[in-house]
Amino acid sequence: MPTPIKMPALSPTMEEGTLAKWLVKPGDTVSAGDIMAEIETDKATMEFEAVDEGTIASIAVEEGAEGVKVGTVIAMLAEEGEDLEEAAKAAPAADAPKAEAKAEPEPQANAEPEAAPDAKSAPAPAPAPSGKKDGDRIIASPLAKRIAQQNGVDLSVITGSGPNGRIVKADVQDAKPGTAPAKADAAAPAAAPKPTTLGGDLDAPYEAQKLGNVRKVIARRLTEAKQTIPHIYLTVDVRLDALLKLRSELNASLEADGVKLSVNDLLIKALARALQRVPKCNVSFQGDELYAYTRQDISVAVAAPSGLITPIIRDAGRKGLAQISTEMKELAGKAKEGKLQPHEFQGGTASLSNLGMFGTKQFDAVINPPQAMILAVGAGEQRPWVIDGALGVATVMSATGSFDHRAIDGADGAQFMQAFQQLVENPMGLVV
Repeated sequence: MPTPIKMPALSPTMEEGTLAKWLVKPGDTVSAGDIMAEIETDKATMEFEAVDEGTIASIAVEEGAEGVKVGTVIAMLAEEGEDLEEAAKAAPAADAPKAEAKAEPEPQANAEPEAAPDAKSAPAPAPAPSGKKDGDRIIASPLAKRIAQQNGVDLSVITGSGPNGRIVKADVQDAKPGTAPAKADAAAPAAAPKPTTLGGDLDAPYEAQKLGNVRKVIARRLTEAKQTIPHIYLTVDVRLDALLKLRSELNASLEADGVKLSVNDLLIKALARALQRVPKCNVSFQGDELYAYTRQDISVAVAAPSGLITPIIRDAGRKGLAQISTEMKELAGKAKEGKLQPHEFQGGTASLSNLGMFGTKQFDAVINPPQAMILAVGAGEQRPWVIDGALGVATVMSATGSFDHRAIDGADGAQFMQAFQQLVENPMGLVV
């Protein structure tokens, strides 16, 4: 009996995804564990493995299809000895149209309106070797477009290997940077956005941009967080001079090992150690229960091309600074490439968000549920400071803790902020 292959839920928050690329085709034989497709979820692009043995009878959802609901049949798998044509016919008829409808929607801002019907009705005769079709329209998957934009690759000179010459992820990953941004600027006047009146004095030209899966999830979760979690904010100013000196000394000793500590690496450790000292803040609110965690798993905010994501340094309180630094560099690199695995970003008991590299002085971060706290740190800057009873100049950073007031009392939050301040200003506690 043929087995339907359905769109999997590759993360707890995933409701729909983009079928970025098929790695198999009808007639291919697969075994359990074989990689069949790349799927763009609400968090990252992940590989989808086969769980059964058999032969691919049909592909119901073409690669590049967006908004494919979890549970939608995307392919049919025939068992040994089964007729492939009969197995292909066994696919649920209701699922296929949904996937097909999502497979064609190209971003309208990049296409001339009159070109869309021609591209849709063309019977796909010997597609052009490049990703262009009908009036220089570039056919590329959303993921390929994001990678091209990030790397400065000109899609007009890329040869598409996908269906009908569609440019996919693999086509742009190794491409050399081009002049895509300049071309985009030159083409802007020809595709002027239509103005609209949004109400009041908001009468300005705009371009409608479709939300990706990651941005949809970020929007929903942040809205829920602000609506359902009573935030309390506590701010302290922290002197960084001792921490910066220790970092310089440690880097000098670790240079031979190829390890270079960042300030953020030390702050991750300081956050974890502060949670060890004040375990009442290493908790989460769970309705009628309060979960008190015995391990400090620190989620670290990283800006990826698809949006904000928080890879996790697990058990950070017990790890050395060199190990934290090495893991953080690896996780940040995978996050920016969209290659994080679910266990690398799901979970965490507290979060750290650092916008100091952008010159931000101080900000209040939104809690990432079900966590009960997040620490927001700003830039270190030279400020007047009383040193040994005399006015001097010190490097000072503002840090703000956002706490879930249902789970953490103000006094406990203040005690945590004090512990964090002491650890940063007396950083030898981070290396023992």
